Amino acid sequence: MGKPNGHDGLSGELQVELEKLEELFTVNTEKLKQITKRFQEELEEGLQENGKNIAMYVTWVLGFPTGKEKGEFLTVDLGGTNLRICWISLTGIKDETSVEQHQFKLSDDIKTADVSKLWSFIAGSLEKFVKEQELNSSKDKLLHLGFTFSYPAIQDYIDHAILQTWTKGFEISGVEGNDVASQLRSAMAKLELPVKLVAVVNDTTGAMIASAYNDPDTIIGAIFGTGCNAAYVDKVRNIPKLKNNKEISKLDPDTPMAINCEYGAFDNARRVLPITKYDSQIDEQSPKPGEQMFEKMSAGLYLGELFRLVIVDLHFRGLFLKDRDIAKLKKPYSIDTSILSTIEDDYSKDLSKTAEMFKKDYNVEFSKAELNFGRRLAQLIAIRGARMCACGIAAICQKQGITRGHVAADGSVANKHPQFKKRWADALGEILDWSEEDKKKKDLSGDDDEQVGPIILTSAEDGSGVGAAVIAAMTLERWKKGVDAGIKES
Repeated sequence: MGKPNGHDGLSGELQVELEKLEELFTVNTEKLKQITKRFQEELEEGLQENGKNIAMYVTWVLGFPTGKEKGEFLTVDLGGTNLRICWISLTGIKDETSVEQHQFKLSDDIKTADVSKLWSFIAGSLEKFVKEQELNSSKDKLLHLGFTFSYPAIQDYIDHAILQTWTKGFEISGVEGNDVASQLRSAMAKLELPVKLVAVVNDTTGAMIASAYNDPDTIIGAIFGTGCNAAYVDKVRNIPKLKNNKEISKLDPDTPMAINCEYGAFDNARRVLPITKYDSQIDEQSPKPGEQMFEKMSAGLYLGELFRLVIVDLHFRGLFLKDRDIAKLKKPYSIDTSILSTIEDDYSKDLSKTAEMFKKDYNVEFSKAELNFGRRLAQLIAIRGARMCACGIAAICQKQGITRGHVAADGSVANKHPQFKKRWADALGEILDWSEEDKKKKDLSGDDDEQVGPIILTSAEDGSGVGAAVIAAMTLERWKKGVDAGIKES
């Protein structure tokens, strides 16, 4: 979407400020390509050794599913707000997977409790779910479990994961540096649960695998929501940091391996990112300054805050909302990123819906000129975010020589912002030098027939549920075939 007609009603000073902001937040094709080039370099660095900006975690998910995997599985997803437990039946038939689920609220005291309280809560919730669902099990016939644990973790085996650092508000001592799978197994053993933990899964990898289960054109799994991340499949031979790993020596060098990139920390050194003073403010005021720099510029948690910081800055400089009380706007993170979608999607006369929202939620009245200014600012921030998000995917595609396919994307930004997909696709085409003919091609096998181009976004399947079940099924299948690399508790 382009500029509002003529920026009607803006004062000379505010017009100048808008032009400065347009220059500040615009990322042209040349800059996108520069970012993507550095992105590729950091992806490679993460494959070379541990401890790099982009972690490139090895998952021990050996390739994509066939779509024929079958079986019944328990899955547990430890999220930031809820614990989600599912009973999933895979039939091996497209779109015929059944899911029974229950969510258990995570209280704030659990997030800061001791280690035993966390695992006791999870094991106890599992016990309750198994009883409620009347799942048939015994010590001789165990229920197989896929555990979605979406926190930075190193996996030397698919059924073990060493937590590197807590995120999402967790501060539980005794878990970081330890194997979360072992801790969960101990808690389940105390309750004598007939459950066997088969695989520990990251949600991004799970989204990719769940989508590929029904859509063989899936090439990458991505998260464009509160955070940003991607997973893809590489060959074992292309992961030098595993050259001395005894498990890798059991595999053919051409074996495919899913990689959880964890690329929100791209360019923490600030070599190529077009960082504004507002981005720096977000970083400085965050719990971990200097970390996750790319995520702070492109992910949903921060876009609304960027908008707020600009508005407050202009107010204090006497250029915006003059002589009005903006007390509610002064509160950090008081503007949710979804509000940017609301502003852009407002086609009411004189942006009356946006005006009503600011009056109702923030007790401040915008003039017509200020509403036009706010709309353009919302566009600038959202456009930059979408274009930045294209860089990570473009880097993976260039690195792997991928020229077409589906990027299975989960997250509120990807699936709820009205303009994200088009802006993302436009940027991807610029980076990958799509021809005019490429840009016009429609891929009717996707879930949005409005999208064009050889690489399109599809809505990701349930990575924390179905994805974990499919990965558990794949793991059991290769263990039965004697391919036990990366499986410890076989």
